[in-house]
Order: sequence, then C-alpha cells, then structure tokens
Amino acid sequence: MQVSFIIPLYNCLPLTQAMLASLRDTLPPGLAHEVIFVDDGSTDGTRDWLKNLTPPCRALLNEKNLGFAGACNRGAATATGEFLFFLNNDLVLLPRWLEPMLAVLRSGRAGLVGNVQLDFATGAVDHTGIFFNPKGKPAHDTAQPLLSRLTGVRPVTALTGACFGIRRQLWSSLGGFDAGFVNSGEDIDLCLRARQAGRENYVALRSVVRHHISASPGRKARDEQNSRRLLARWRAVIASLIVRNNCPTFLAVAWEEPRHYPDLALARDAFLHRCHCTLRLPPRLARAADALLEIEFHRWAHVLDGAPPPLTDEELVWQLCPLPPYRQPVL
Repeated sequence: MQVSFIIPLYNCLPLTQAMLASLRDTLPPGLAHEVIFVDDGSTDGTRDWLKNLTPPCRALLNEKNLGFAGACNRGAATATGEFLFFLNNDLVLLPRWLEPMLAVLRSGRAGLVGNVQLDFATGAVDHTGIFFNPKGKPAHDTAQPLLSRLTGVRPVTALTGACFGIRRQLWSSLGGFDAGFVNSGEDIDLCLRARQAGRENYVALRSVVRHHISASPGRKARDEQNSRRLLARWRAVIASLIVRNNCPTFLAVAWEEPRHYPDLALARDAFLHRCHCTLRLPPRLARAADALLEIEFHRWAHVLDGAPPPLTDEELVWQLCPLPPYRQPVL
C-alpha cells in the first residue's frame, strides 16, 4: 500500500461527503491507497452513512470521543501505507493537490509536509505555514517568498494538522500525536518533535486545497489549556523562534519610538540576529523573548488556575524587560 488517508470525524456529515467526493475525483490513476475514517462519536447520521462504505474505504468507531489526536492515532495504528495523509473532513481537495506533497515526502529528510489552504468562504489564502507571534502563540502565515514560489517548496517551522503527509516510519518513531492536547496544539507539537529529530517541515506551494475553517463542533473549547501545555514543553525553543520571527517588530519600534529603548543594544542585537550575523541567540533578545512568554504564564495562572489578577501587560513588560507592549509581527 502506498498511501493511507486518515480522516477523523465528528458530525458534519454533508462536509464529510463532499470531502470524500473531492478525494475520489483528485486521486492519481492507479494509486494504491486506503481511506480510513475514524468516527469520534457522531450523532448526526454519520455512523449510518459509514456502514455503506466499500473498499478502499473503511471505518473505525470510537466508543467515546477521543479528540482529534486520539482519533488520528487510532486510525494511524491500523494504516498500512508507506505514507500517511491526515485530512480534516471539512476540506475540499483540488486537482493535483496530492502529487506535489508526495514529491516532497519522497525527497530528502522531510518531516511533515503541508500545503496551501484557502478559506472556503472567501478564497483567500489562509495557510502557507505556521509561525510564533510575540506572545508565543502559533499563527497562520500566508506569505509565499519568491524563492519558495520558484522551487514550489517552503521550509516552515510548523504547519496545520488539517492536511499534511508524513512517512509512516517517521510517524511511528515520533510516537504520533500527544493525546494530552485536545483539538489544538498537537500538530505544532509533532512538528517541533520532527525538527528536534533532525527533520525539516515543508509546505508544498503547488498543492492547494480549500478549507471550511474550524467547522467541527467544540474546536476552540480548550485553546488556552493547549497553548499553555505547548509553551511549557517548548518554552526555550519558542523563545528563540519568536525572536527570529519578530526582529522586524523590535527594529520598527526602536526606530519609531526610541524612548521605549533606553538600551539601544537590544535593537542592535535584533538587527544583527535578523541578518544572521549572530549564530546564537543574543542574551538580551533571549531575556526579552522569555519575558514576553512569562506574561502569558501570568495570565494563564489567573484565567485557568484562579490566581490573583496579574499586572497589566504594559506593567509586566516594563517589570520584565525594556520592551513595548505587544505588537503584531512584521513579516
């Protein structure tokens, strides 16, 4: 078997039916494949519909709701393909979406391979990778740098779990998704573990799909808990990544509002680091990035654990480091 498609389900039967139709219409002729649906306790007729599927489709029915990570893990455990493709049931797959992703997976030491995702409602680009914003939160990138457009491949820190491929051997060696994440964060965690194992994650820019964004019920219910779990596990890594991603922000603020920077060495370090003149993260920038992350932990302690209200963002910033309040990254 060459490819196993793993599709977790929770209600939204019309979207599932449309996704399967688009999958069948876009598969390359002669591709050896299987389609594994993992139902996570649907109550809208999905389970009755699954009874009528014929090979290469088959279904697994969870006795209780395992969440996205648990459902994907169960499907992957039964897969036989050399390549695993995880697909949300709210995708609409477009012609030749699969071939560019397979080509990247077959070359080099690829980790996870994703693609360009368009907002189904508007047609606007919603995803060409994921970066970390100044708060350490994962955010969708929509950039397509010139060199990446020419090669068709963009190296990225992370990518969404809505549509990605991975070799089954690598999936197994990484241990699959961490089911401690509930419906968000598990994809970013897996990407960071792939990087830690020496792999590079990519987005195949010539692969394009449409996505009904966050259509599954309860998709955002545990975002704060998942964000804290992710940041606690990867704090040092994320701190270094937000510095690299957001150096333009630091530089712009230092230029526009120099009173925020009594020590302009921070701006100098940001400039040198952005230009790759410093291989290691400069200590000033490391402290500044970690201070921004500490603000989030203060907030989570209040919101999730009932701790006393923290200082305001601005008060915490000035207490922890000479940085201005949050600004969105300039990419």
